[in-house]
Amino acid sequence: MCLDGDMWIVACLLDLILEVAAIMGSGVETIRCLNSCNDGWLLVRLGSLPSEETKARYPPNYNLNMKSEYFLPFFPVAFNEQGNYISNGFLKVSCNGGLNQMRAAICDMVAVARLLNLTLVVPELDKTSFWADPSNFDDIFDVKHFIDSLRDEVRIVRRLPKRFNRKYGYQPLQMPPVSWSNEEYYLQKALKFTPEIEALGYKLVQILQSKGPFVALHLRYEMDMLAFSGCTHGCTQEEAEELKRLRYAFPWWREKEILSEEKRLQGLCPLTPEEATLVLQALGFDKDMQIYIASGEIYGSQRRLAALRTASRFVKKEMLLEPEELQQFQNHSSQMAALDFMVSVASNVFIPTYDGNMARLVEGHRRYLGFKKTIKLDRRKLIELVDLHHNGTLDWDEFSFSVRIAHGKRMGQPTSRLVMVDKPKEEDYFYSNPQECLCGGTSCDDLLGSGNISTIQ
Repeated sequence: MCLDGDMWIVACLLDLILEVAAIMGSGVETIRCLNSCNDGWLLVRLGSLPSEETKARYPPNYNLNMKSEYFLPFFPVAFNEQGNYISNGFLKVSCNGGLNQMRAAICDMVAVARLLNLTLVVPELDKTSFWADPSNFDDIFDVKHFIDSLRDEVRIVRRLPKRFNRKYGYQPLQMPPVSWSNEEYYLQKALKFTPEIEALGYKLVQILQSKGPFVALHLRYEMDMLAFSGCTHGCTQEEAEELKRLRYAFPWWREKEILSEEKRLQGLCPLTPEEATLVLQALGFDKDMQIYIASGEIYGSQRRLAALRTASRFVKKEMLLEPEELQQFQNHSSQMAALDFMVSVASNVFIPTYDGNMARLVEGHRRYLGFKKTIKLDRRKLIELVDLHHNGTLDWDEFSFSVRIAHGKRMGQPTSRLVMVDKPKEEDYFYSNPQECLCGGTSCDDLLGSGNISTIQ
């Protein structure tokens, strides 16, 4: 983990609900640290205009204007050798989204608990999203490992003690977190999958490795992805209408009317299976290469995978494992995603067709494991090249050469992360390139020697 003296670092806070049980009179109401935490102050910043319901939970004189900022004194916590400390209260967290969004959120909240000297309650996982996955934390992660591996940093309990329940008169302070902050903390290693998931994930990896090198293609072309993004290139009119209806059915998906082709030309859509097949061929992956499809159910099913099936030895977990081996994970999308995560980290080459949470976390893990090759596709450039090839402007050799040139420096090489102090939403995602954890006492630029630069053969 990356610590800088008394600077306890907070990561980008993702979409989750934060519930601070301010039980011991701590009055803790902050979730963001100044650039210099060890100067003794914390910044309180509320990120959005609160509802009347939210206002009712705060004292009448509490200013909840969305531009309000407050400063509270902060004193870094000193641990003794046993890791004992006085807790300010309990931190309860309810995460939303898919597996990897929740993983990043959990790591963020470990940092927040450490920063604020709170006891963390084992987080609750989302059960109301599109996937309707009923999995609990202990269905996916090894709870004992999570608690034990962090015992010297954060106190973690499996559940809030009963004496602090609402029925005994305790009223927790509830507040949404700030969506972005400038500091980072890398505690992913504390989140270990359950023995059942790890055993099956390792079996998948061994099966693939026994047949030679393999590429993990994170093909983001599931129904929810397309409905949310509004990307319908290659879909039939009926499919496009179905996706639009789904988008309107979920009120928290704010964008409703979306110009699909405009987004595609801007590089804001995931590559279609057909586009991904062309790119793989242009990058030099031939029919003998194993392509592991790390994804949920592809929208359009076999029709959309026809080109990939012809161009490669593509496989999915359902093709490599017996039905009874996967039975316990069926209808648990986060547990199935955990298997894909393990295979993707272990692959010889990882290629995501969209830069979502899983793609970023896998990239960061692969950097940590020695800068294993991860090809970050330049979708905007690729769409331009694909269209030029389709209309006959570029022949195959010109197209293939252009694709390779465009990605020569997008292979997961050591590189400095772009940090924009005033525009955190536009800077590079920390978990995809945690350079503070990778470069040690040397500059990342010093690592850019010929031995560490990945190139397409």
